[in-house]
Amino acid sequence: MAAPILRHLTTPFPSFIKLNQTPKIHSFFTFSTHPNSRKFSRGTSISVSAMASATKKVLVPIANGTEPIEAIVPIDILRRAGAEVIVASVENQLQIEVMYGIKIVADALISDCVDTEFDLISLPGGVPGAANLGNCKILESIVKKQAENGKLYAAICAAPAVALGSWGLLKGLKATCYPSYMEELSSHAIAVESRVQKDAKVVTSRGPATSIEYAVALVEELYGKEKANEVSGPLLCEQVAGGTAGVQLMHNWLKVMRPNHSEEFAFVELNSVNWTLTSKPRILVPIANGSEEMEAAIIIDVLRRANAQVVVSSLEDTLEIVASRKVKLVADVLLDEAAKQSYDLIVLPGGLGGAETFAKSEKLVDMLKKQRESNKPYGAMCASPALVLEPHGLLKGKKATAFPALCNKLSDPSEAENRVVVDGNLVTSRGPGTTMEFALAIADKFIGHKETLELAKEMYEKQSTEKF
Repeated sequence: MAAPILRHLTTPFPSFIKLNQTPKIHSFFTFSTHPNSRKFSRGTSISVSAMASATKKVLVPIANGTEPIEAIVPIDILRRAGAEVIVASVENQLQIEVMYGIKIVADALISDCVDTEFDLISLPGGVPGAANLGNCKILESIVKKQAENGKLYAAICAAPAVALGSWGLLKGLKATCYPSYMEELSSHAIAVESRVQKDAKVVTSRGPATSIEYAVALVEELYGKEKANEVSGPLLCEQVAGGTAGVQLMHNWLKVMRPNHSEEFAFVELNSVNWTLTSKPRILVPIANGSEEMEAAIIIDVLRRANAQVVVSSLEDTLEIVASRKVKLVADVLLDEAAKQSYDLIVLPGGLGGAETFAKSEKLVDMLKKQRESNKPYGAMCASPALVLEPHGLLKGKKATAFPALCNKLSDPSEAENRVVVDGNLVTSRGPGTTMEFALAIADKFIGHKETLELAKEMYEKQSTEKF
């Protein structure tokens, strides 16, 4: 085989390489701008015992216009760690429409949380979500009390500047935020260019692209490094030979989420074909009880940012479903209604319970089979390639990947070690920690390479105010 030809695109974030060969290896997801980004930036250190294992109580407030990735990823990961996470609405109702038309049902109203003591309060960003949080006097009072009691509080994206900063809770502390809010932050804190910044009892972070790092940092602060290692390994779908835990898992976490400037992670494309799509592709994302909320939210968020018309359909009897980590999501339509339309792409999130429901749905399986027969794109990730596509013959003659523990169910696992695999009209991926790559790989196929680079930069550098 001839040596691959590397075509480098010079861009501050992220890097992308194409190899002119089969399979093609596309790399565009380092989400790193600094060579020393293996380490979280720290101001005054926070000492937490690695042995700490007691249940911790966490508040995550949400508002209309909250950035869904920044809310759902920390909720998901903190619950994986064993924290009792209360999702509280600062609006007058429990159901919230966050950015990109995603609907979340909160566990409580913020007024119900006034007398509760929390070990951590984490504020998501988003426009106008961060401002809505900042304008909530009840939330302000709760967070100020948290600070006065010397307990941990945190914020991501616009929220460090718009909420914590405006409340005077970052004075004299190092903090970071979404790049376009750094000037505003500098009037309230010592503004630093960090992906995740810790100082005293405060943790801050940049935006959607740093949400997993941020969430694992919060786990480390609450429970210690050992728990952070334990949680991050499965998230990032790294198989560790012999069941080695702890140090090896954290090594994998560091490699994937905080890479050196020169490290890149790829998706592989075989049997490349052009996906024939409309100018605003219609994409179906089914969800069910037990679907992985992080995967569903990131897929929907990224593809709607890419100007796709994403239809979220519930396979349950109601629009509201309870995802794998108990986040309550509200679909746009029931599957029976969704099945009346045709789609440019059907893409399945994972989650064991959700995948099992998908596999039992004759209607959904029939839609997927018609999609394949019509040479239209379809995709799945995590448990869904192995539990839905494989048993129904939808991977026949295709290379695919899946959640590592389920790859032995694939009839052809020869490409399964790759984080994202595109084979003709099929796209598959491994799990929560590869979802952003998965969604960007899909975007690359229908909006093009240059536009996908801009979309990826938006996840880190620019705040979109467009509402879908």
